[in-house]
Amino acid sequence: MSDALRTTVTAPLPEAVAAEWLEPFLAYLGKERRYSAYTVRNYRQAFEDFHRWAQAGGRWERGLAALGPRDMRDFVIEGQRRFSRRTLHNHVSGLRTFFRYWQRRGKLPRNPFTGVPLPKLQRALPKFLTESQVDLLLRGPARLLENQTIDAFTAWRDRLVLELLYGGGLRVSELVALNYGAIDLAAGSARVLGKGRKERICPLGRVAVAVLEKFRDQFARRTGADDPVLVTPAQKRLTVRAVQLLVKRYLALADLPMDLSPHKLRHSYATHLLNSGADLRAVQELLGHANLATTQIYTHTSVARLQQIYAKAHPRA
Repeated sequence: MSDALRTTVTAPLPEAVAAEWLEPFLAYLGKERRYSAYTVRNYRQAFEDFHRWAQAGGRWERGLAALGPRDMRDFVIEGQRRFSRRTLHNHVSGLRTFFRYWQRRGKLPRNPFTGVPLPKLQRALPKFLTESQVDLLLRGPARLLENQTIDAFTAWRDRLVLELLYGGGLRVSELVALNYGAIDLAAGSARVLGKGRKERICPLGRVAVAVLEKFRDQFARRTGADDPVLVTPAQKRLTVRAVQLLVKRYLALADLPMDLSPHKLRHSYATHLLNSGADLRAVQELLGHANLATTQIYTHTSVARLQQIYAKAHPRA
């Protein structure tokens, strides 16, 4: 059974518990910390799971103030049987934030997760497309237009989606939130609101800008500052799910692995920049990563590629 399914088949959180402990915390995350709705939802699920665990073991009746590191180590040990390591890390991260919130407000004496170890994550190298594979993927909308499988609006809109994902290295959430007021065509860039509501400027690339101008001039009905760039034929803002399905369609058309996601175009963007000699810190800024360590994983991919070239080309490899 998947992690997501586990969290949906159990009893709902009691209203009194939610009102006392959870809702003020989630309001703080959304209104003061300005966390995304996705993160708030994950933290809600983490607390709901924690409450079920604590109640089943008789710990909830003792009160949250009575919980200590030994209890939390038990939670982590049991959690390894129910969740993947990644999900467990995410849950504990949310719970640490929860306990820290109430500790700072004087309702709890300590954060019981302090010092509690977690199982190590096996950090896999990010999957990415080669430059030739990206080129094949980006040609997909034109191929379908030539075959009269899709209309001109859809072909240029889909081409724009793919070009912005790869040319700008945008996250899907950033892509669908893009309005015309955030675009500077003269500079060839977009002002993007990323994780933690941090703003950055993203160069879009010459080709992406040309496709954007074409789509705006020939197919967009509204191009005001607050109007969305990417829309449906009914001029409604494109959703994250629609972009995911769109990318799957063109992956299948290009006979590329179907487990690749729109985010893999962002991985490809970063890898291709580094392979071409871009500075790591510059790529960090372009991606909007808060920590350089997050960006450094792409250097592993680049080094692996260099090692392959070395093995094929050097006489003493």
